[in-house]
Amino acid sequence: MAQQESINILEFQQRFQTNDACRDHLFKIRWPEGLTCPICGSKDFYKITTRNVYECKCGHQISLTAGTIMHGSHTPLYKWFWAIYLAAYDKRGVSALRLQKELCVSYPTAWLMLQKIRHAMGGQDSRYLLAGIVETDETYIGGSKSGGKRGRGTEKTPIQAALSVNEEGCPEFLKMEILNDITGQSIRDFTEKHIQEGSIIRSDKYSSYKKAFEDRLYIHEAERFGIEENPEHLKWLHQVIGNVKAYIVGTYHGIGEKHLQAYLDEFCFRFNRRQFSGQLFNRLLNACMNSTTITYQEIILPVST
Repeated sequence: MAQQESINILEFQQRFQTNDACRDHLFKIRWPEGLTCPICGSKDFYKITTRNVYECKCGHQISLTAGTIMHGSHTPLYKWFWAIYLAAYDKRGVSALRLQKELCVSYPTAWLMLQKIRHAMGGQDSRYLLAGIVETDETYIGGSKSGGKRGRGTEKTPIQAALSVNEEGCPEFLKMEILNDITGQSIRDFTEKHIQEGSIIRSDKYSSYKKAFEDRLYIHEAERFGIEENPEHLKWLHQVIGNVKAYIVGTYHGIGEKHLQAYLDEFCFRFNRRQFSGQLFNRLLNACMNSTTITYQEIILPVST
């Protein structure tokens, strides 16, 4: 990952007090070599301050936030910056209720801002594949009916998790995704989407994993897991899964399946950048600028089945 400028909270407060200061920073991020017209190739632009757009001498206009998660928003940029800062640095996550109070915006506005930021987080991490040694296992999140089963066969939402580790076994990068079921095909689809071919995949001996990796495009190492008989197997992955569940219950008090993936993406984004603590704001701001625009209607659409 490319290095980004580090910034602490005092520097952040001093630098981004106005919308103009935020726009200047966004301009440098989006066009570090200067703005070039995609129509005529000219670098001769002037700013239309009443509309916050840049117009080329050929008449072509470009908006600073076009194509980003902030496009079309009526929320001031400095409030967007604060939302991104809080989402980047609080490892417990930021609830919409807290953001509503901190930024003096309505609850629907706070909720939508956070969902858009999570969309950018997921989009950024989708560009990378896990590789090397990868631990994988399924887990279940959500409520179940009274007297329902636990573990495999539960009515909770099935989640597949994969964690790359170094040769010493220490965790590196994490991917998590909702599955329709935990069949071999579903696990294989997850693997092909998130893990590089040729990687060593470690799992327990559940039959679906054997079916998922039978063609040997991956090196599959399966061991029986048990708290007493083999407690070190998938140790780091199980610890991370426990942290995910604590994060969802502790900050958000449970999440419906429709939006659960966005919260998993948020956790993974911060986890995967935990070693870049001072750079998290600018890393997330870059993700928000490089993300596709998403609307309220697209966010609230029912999960397709």
